[in-house]
Amino acid sequence: MTAASRATRLAPILAVALALLPGTGRCGDPPPPQAAATEASAATRSGLEIYARFREGLADPDCPVDSSSARWRKHFAHAPQRLGADGDDALALFGYVVDALREADLPTEYALIPFVESGYKPGARSRSGPAGLWQMASVTARHHGVPIRPGYDGRLSPVDSTRAAVRYLKTLHGMFAGDWRLAVMAYNAGEYRVFGALRRSHQVARDADPEKLATLSGITRAYVRKLQALSCLLDRADEREAWLQAMDRPIPVLEAVDVPDEARDLGRWAADAGRDAAMVRRLNPALAAGRIARGHRTLRVLAPMPPMPEAHAMPEAPAVPEPVAAPDPLAAAASGPATATQAH
Repeated sequence: MTAASRATRLAPILAVALALLPGTGRCGDPPPPQAAATEASAATRSGLEIYARFREGLADPDCPVDSSSARWRKHFAHAPQRLGADGDDALALFGYVVDALREADLPTEYALIPFVESGYKPGARSRSGPAGLWQMASVTARHHGVPIRPGYDGRLSPVDSTRAAVRYLKTLHGMFAGDWRLAVMAYNAGEYRVFGALRRSHQVARDADPEKLATLSGITRAYVRKLQALSCLLDRADEREAWLQAMDRPIPVLEAVDVPDEARDLGRWAADAGRDAAMVRRLNPALAAGRIARGHRTLRVLAPMPPMPEAHAMPEAPAVPEPVAAPDPLAAAASGPATATQAH
């Protein structure tokens, strides 16, 4: 199946997705009367809609063919299965990151970074120090405005870390002339190292060949190949009918929510707000055991949208009596003399 035919196949799914997703300028508008029947399901979307949205945002949808990419495709072969696994939060988180990138007008290749860094596990910690979905070091996190304080590590917050990562990637994307490959190298090694490598190889960002930046470490150069391998795996996953069926399931739409200052327990707040309390706790490991300290003002957490209320049935309109036809004056004139004649 060609890329064009796959895009055609998923186009109807994407059209539905755009009508439901936050950040598209539609989700917050009052639903039209004809949408009342679908209000109850607006808190979820099909996993296929997330997949279509990811595919549409790729900067390089074509898969490179080389031995190194094949190595990484084998290494990350589990990624599509993670997204297709029922009961795994990875697909909902992936959808949240894809939405954030699309809203920032960034390529969705960047949504694959958490697969490489953390396996899309918001509570992941590295022995060397980095933590969270995006595996930020504490110095990097603080530099990009991620709060780290006693009882709260914002690197473990998908809201705080994703906001910072997308903002940083937006900066890098501009620095390197919109080349996502150079930007992810800079995300891994730092922008100054990449600029130095470009200078030493007599290249400029707008037409650089990342494979020729020999002064960068092998780990940094491999970073691009890892993301390309992941992109190819997902791009070709729709060739398996069983995977498409696994993806075609309702996935909660996640949103960043302000928690009231008076809330002290995350699970209780979620339950009172009509949200899935267990999922809210899983998505927010920055709050140990779900406890909210008094000093956590303006706390934002990631939560599934609550179910929309069922649409109330519209009362039946009262029956309107059939209109009574007005007398026809011509008919009356014609019948008048006849009646009179009969009378005589």
